[in-house]
Amino acid sequence: MFNVKTHKQAYLFDPWSHLGPKRRTALNTSWAGLFQKHILPSLPVDALRSHYHEYNGRPSKELYSMMGLMILQQMFDLTDDGAVEQFCFNIQWHYALNIASFDDQHAYVSAKTLWSMRDTLSTESLYHEIFTAALKTLEKLFQADLGKQRMDSVHIRSNMRHLGRIGLFVRTIKKFLLNLKRHHRLVFDRLDQELVTRYMSTTSESLFAMVKPSESKHTLDQLARDVYTLTQHGGAVSAVRDMASFKLLLRLFTEQCVVDQETGGEPRAVARPNKEVPSDSLQNPSDPDAGYSGHKGQGYQIQVVESHTTNPAHQNTGKGTDEDEHEDDGKRLSLITHVAVESADKHDSAALIPALDDLQHNDALPEELLADSLYGSDDNCETAHQDYEVRVIAPVMTSSSDKLSLADCSLDEQGRVLACPEGRAPKTCKKTRRGFSAAFSHDCLQCEVYDRCPVSRGKKACYFRYTTKDIRLARRRQGESTAGFTEKYRYRAGVEATMSEFDRRTGVKHLRVRGMKAVGFAAVMKAVGVNIFRAARQWKRRCTPISPQCGTMPACFAWWSRFTHQYAPFMTTLNVRLAALLPTPTNRLGFRF
Repeated sequence: MFNVKTHKQAYLFDPWSHLGPKRRTALNTSWAGLFQKHILPSLPVDALRSHYHEYNGRPSKELYSMMGLMILQQMFDLTDDGAVEQFCFNIQWHYALNIASFDDQHAYVSAKTLWSMRDTLSTESLYHEIFTAALKTLEKLFQADLGKQRMDSVHIRSNMRHLGRIGLFVRTIKKFLLNLKRHHRLVFDRLDQELVTRYMSTTSESLFAMVKPSESKHTLDQLARDVYTLTQHGGAVSAVRDMASFKLLLRLFTEQCVVDQETGGEPRAVARPNKEVPSDSLQNPSDPDAGYSGHKGQGYQIQVVESHTTNPAHQNTGKGTDEDEHEDDGKRLSLITHVAVESADKHDSAALIPALDDLQHNDALPEELLADSLYGSDDNCETAHQDYEVRVIAPVMTSSSDKLSLADCSLDEQGRVLACPEGRAPKTCKKTRRGFSAAFSHDCLQCEVYDRCPVSRGKKACYFRYTTKDIRLARRRQGESTAGFTEKYRYRAGVEATMSEFDRRTGVKHLRVRGMKAVGFAAVMKAVGVNIFRAARQWKRRCTPISPQCGTMPACFAWWSRFTHQYAPFMTTLNVRLAALLPTPTNRLGFRF
């Protein structure tokens, strides 16, 4: 049965009064106070209604606390056992999740409940709604400025073993044979026993690990022939073709092997050369969603967009109003606004437009977006400007050659060439269908930089043809050398600190799970945790009262407050005894504290 508690309703009796003023203040000003008062009530528990009956059946665990538990587990990088232990015994977690009763019904959760809730959230991708709800809550609470944002990616690894090509073949074949033996024993018994023994023996993996580098090609060809044999035998049975392990075996053969059709002989499978294996190939049969990056290796990558401020050194002098201080907090606060997980083989250039689309959906589009050159292709910049009204500030990809380009020439406002890098003006510069064509005299042939010049020799002149895209790139390259570009782009480096904090606080670079579904859930929930950690610093600053200014009257009031607090029990007892001993008129003059 669907079971939730209204966390916005106040208690008639304070369930946390037993903590005392100091511990209560510490909880209120910590991340737990922020979580209880603002994050917890905003969680989208209504998205879980389809999984529970409205009134029939046993009540579920309180769903706000369960959804909050999912955030806290990833936020503090805990195992399932560790999360259950903290939920049961940690008073800070009880305060954050608003668990006021300490009986087993409210303050205990089983590992099975934890698994079920995580599976529901990850299967239906509800963690994106949690991220959006937390982001909007923090943005509204602290009046965060999302007008300027920056983007970058970070490589992460799932809980999978790093395998070479030989190890990949052996593990995939062995996994298929084990499943075939378990589910289709008759088909398994018809296989060649020598082939089966080669991979099913207890020492099979250790034997393949002892292969010399000089013999690796021969071993890979042998493995390719075995995979080809298994795919031919298994593909003839429809039930075997539907097995997940057989699909992995078939994928392995497609990506890693090729059939060599010998003249007048039978087809013979051989392993592909290393350079011909695609980057999105299978990396481990335990994690088929992982990819390969030639720069960073196997695993996944996270695309991260965060807001930033160009004036982080806001100082709180204590002379302004509370509204001014809260607005200053919003300027200081930097929030992660977009998180997307993809395999490591994906290129960063394809991630910008989906990120802007997601930001537009969440009403978090910036005016300016800082990114490195991989994101800043001309197509991306034009699409961002025309479709999303976002200015992408990124350097242009540099060329490996030392040849001159349009950026080395002098251009007018329309993009016509006024002078070449050597200062020579063209005879004509005409507009064409795709751009412009500048005609220079044949004197260019005697120029000392002619070998590096982009002009091409013609019958009547030396021509330099360029498109409107070349003009845009040239203007961007020329702008990179200005002080204004340097002043704006220097803030992109701050995203590296975010990646470091992302890993140090939440352990995102080395996850305990495998598969895109589990990795995506963990990464997004950890991003929610980073936002909460950042907001908690501003929350503590906002909730901490300002110390009284020095002076005679504040000092007297502070002394009197300490005196009455320290001696109040003694004076109360004295008042009661005097009231019993003295006459009635004097009894009305008792001390009151």
